Amino acid sequence: KDVSQFIISSIEEKVDVSVYFKEEAPEEEIFVVKEQLSQIPEVKEVKYVSKEEALKSFTERHKDNPVLMGSLEEVGINPFLAALNVKAFKANQYEVITKFLGNSKFKNIIEKVDYYQRKPIIERIFSLTSTLSKVGIVFSIVSVILAILVVFNTIRLAIYSCREEIKIQRLVGASNWFIRSPFLIQGAISGFFASLICLLLFIVVIWGLSPKVEILFPGLNLLNLFKSNFGLIYLIQLTIGVGLGVISSLIAIRRYLKV
Repeated sequence: KDVSQFIISSIEEKVDVSVYFKEEAPEEEIFVVKEQLSQIPEVKEVKYVSKEEALKSFTERHKDNPVLMGSLEEVGINPFLAALNVKAFKANQYEVITKFLGNSKFKNIIEKVDYYQRKPIIERIFSLTSTLSKVGIVFSIVSVILAILVVFNTIRLAIYSCREEIKIQRLVGASNWFIRSPFLIQGAISGFFASLICLLLFIVVIWGLSPKVEILFPGLNLLNLFKSNFGLIYLIQLTIGVGLGVISSLIAIRRYLKV
């Protein structure tokens, strides 16, 4: 669940609408609009992008495209407009924000708001994340149950084969933690390998889904997103795997330690 929520949050972070301002719009007034937008409950974040920043970002993104770079040189001037990138909490809140801008006293300095051009993709992304969230919860519950059953039964078999040894240890006065420790270590190791298997399966799923998701949402590459956050994702899986292994060991050995 943590991993799926992390990916969903990362996808939603890419959703925004841009408010473009006319060439002659004073920067001070743009910052006033930014301040007013920030006070709307539906607005999560507002970021100002100057003409220079827009040009730099475009150049970096398309530096390997000679056609676009040649066209930019032909223009001879900076063709980009200053803009505000606005993020909302939910997909249906972007329309509220767009209407607010259309009715504000600053509408005369606004060139356009690209909400209606981006509305279909915004709705599809939020629909996808909603589906992913539900699938992630179901998948997480099933995965946790399966992991507990596999690790629990593996440890229980190991404990059962050592039951005579456990009885002897108890007879000679060994403490419960002395008896538990080898099985806890075994549970942790099982959890470690389980997290590796889970990671490999996760990579296969991401590798298979990434091209399909990128067709639906150009610029959204799940594989690159996974690579850039690999350490955090694996840390989450490792913690859960080892934790489940240790807990399963504690539960499995409990009956053998009862007086």
